[in-house]
Amino acid sequence: MGKPLRLLMVEDSENDAELIMYELRRAGFDPVHERVDERGDLRMALEKQPWDIVISDYAMPQFTGLDALQMVRQKDVNLPFIIVSGTIGEDIAVGAMQAGANDYLMKGNLIRLSVVIERELREAAVRRQRQETEQALKESEAVFRSLSASSPMGIFMADLQGHTTYTNRQCRALLKLTMMETLGEGWAKAIHPEDQERMLEEWFAFVAKPGNVGFSAECRLQTREKASHWIRVQAFPMRNEDAELRGYVGTVEDVTERKHLEAQLIQAQKVEAVGRLAGGVAHDFNNILTAIMGYSELMSQRIRPDDPLRQNVEEIKTAAERAASLTRQLLAFSRKQVLELKVFDVRDTVANLEKMLHRLIGEDIELVTRAGTVPTCVKADPGQIEQVIMNMVVNARDAMPKGGNITIETSIRTLDREYARRNPEVKPGEYVMLTIHDSGTGMSDEVKAHLFEPFFTTKPQGKGTGLGLATCYGIVKQSDGHIAVSSDSEHGTKFEVYLPLAQETPVALPRREQAQDLPHGNETILAVEDEAGVRELVKLLLHSLGYTVLAAASGEEALKILRERGDQQIHLLLTDMIMPQMSGRILAEQVRKILPQIKVLFTSGYTDDEILNDGIREPGLAFLQKPYTNATLAHKVRESLDS
Repeated sequence: MGKPLRLLMVEDSENDAELIMYELRRAGFDPVHERVDERGDLRMALEKQPWDIVISDYAMPQFTGLDALQMVRQKDVNLPFIIVSGTIGEDIAVGAMQAGANDYLMKGNLIRLSVVIERELREAAVRRQRQETEQALKESEAVFRSLSASSPMGIFMADLQGHTTYTNRQCRALLKLTMMETLGEGWAKAIHPEDQERMLEEWFAFVAKPGNVGFSAECRLQTREKASHWIRVQAFPMRNEDAELRGYVGTVEDVTERKHLEAQLIQAQKVEAVGRLAGGVAHDFNNILTAIMGYSELMSQRIRPDDPLRQNVEEIKTAAERAASLTRQLLAFSRKQVLELKVFDVRDTVANLEKMLHRLIGEDIELVTRAGTVPTCVKADPGQIEQVIMNMVVNARDAMPKGGNITIETSIRTLDREYARRNPEVKPGEYVMLTIHDSGTGMSDEVKAHLFEPFFTTKPQGKGTGLGLATCYGIVKQSDGHIAVSSDSEHGTKFEVYLPLAQETPVALPRREQAQDLPHGNETILAVEDEAGVRELVKLLLHSLGYTVLAAASGEEALKILRERGDQQIHLLLTDMIMPQMSGRILAEQVRKILPQIKVLFTSGYTDDEILNDGIREPGLAFLQKPYTNATLAHKVRESLDS
């Protein structure tokens, strides 16, 4: 069987058509053909099916070969078109070739016909393949540009030397550069000066080794806002079908939010580590400090003012108080403080502290307080919020060695979903905003990055523990709040403390008063403490204030005392929270089953007990943090009995 060939013949002579068919069969073809000699028939034949080749006479009664050529080219520019004529001259043949014919032959010499047809079939196949490739390339480029234009990530292309040849809109938006500015090495001008050299070195080191499979690096951008914006750049080699390297394609992604989340995770891990450390030592350590502080106070009261030993006792008291403060700060930072939650107006807290703050900052610093007319009520521990304000004011004072001014403002602020998206630890809602703004020297970005880390300080050695702001951070976080910081050398530093707005009715906070004599009483107190030194101190102090004290070393011993006394009244249960075998919480539950009206005062140096995690809220329950002074214990006992 011969080679198949779909032939469309434009010929008015049936004899000439048969001659052409004879030559094709003789050359080994098996042609399927159709002969037409009018325009309409040619148009219909072209629509009927695809053809491999068109052979046309030049001069026909109805129309010419050039007319047929034009119609064929309108349908298919790659379909081979050969003129076979008995009257065509060389000049006309050349004109036909220029018009788009692929070749011409004389009817009297058809020896070359098979050769011409085979050649044109091959060339037509090549043209179609090229056209399909070009079309596929155009479609691919269209898809790439569509994806590039709609992609949320920046996309770039680079040549073999690593010079950028293309960037999409998102890439230019991230870098804040125009298309022309991004080409070549121009993109480097968008990189932070401290990261430019490193990025260029890493990029061109990657390009210099064609075997590298990928590039990935992160850097900061140079921004007018002086904020830290981070991008991640990735790139991969582009290769053709023969695996030859043709260039590089890459992405640019904004990873600022991820960087912030990583920083928050690191901060949380530090908090957890410090929390474990603080929790591990706080209970026993605070028991020891309670005994040291209590007995040194009793000694101080019994030693004459002119006794040489009095100064030694005072030094013991001072050292114990410093150690107690350090432990409290560690617990506050790690959010292990026990909160005595109350609903109060932050404006009252600032007003109560104002006189003390004036004494703290000195005469060369002006303190301005601005309280709005709208109530700013929060549910938190008033004493701890006071500590936040004092720590921040002292920090502001230290930033102004030559004087300046500090402004404290209170207001209401709504933090929306967009703010919460940028700060994942924040829940959208209404907050009380406490602003403390100083006119000091400001902080660098590096200092701000470590601001709330424990033991980080810029003060000279011995001038600070590095726990002041870390403590503020822990207190605010434990109160479901948030701290925002802005600082520069021109405008000083501004701390914005956000605490959830409370809807309940606030309680009036007691004003700070001068120390008075310890309050006395005649009630009966059941004191439960497993630490012998602390138990004896409590018994000794409360006896001296007129109370009847029943001391027990454990919960079981306390219940035994209670059963032995029968119906005799006990007014207050004073118990440590963490004890072997039976905790203070379980003991209190057992005691209140026997004496439902008894008041309870918990004490502890550290606890993660559920009843205290959210503060003391049940009526008749109170809490006293260890280590405490004798005066604090006396006042808390009297307050609990009178509540």
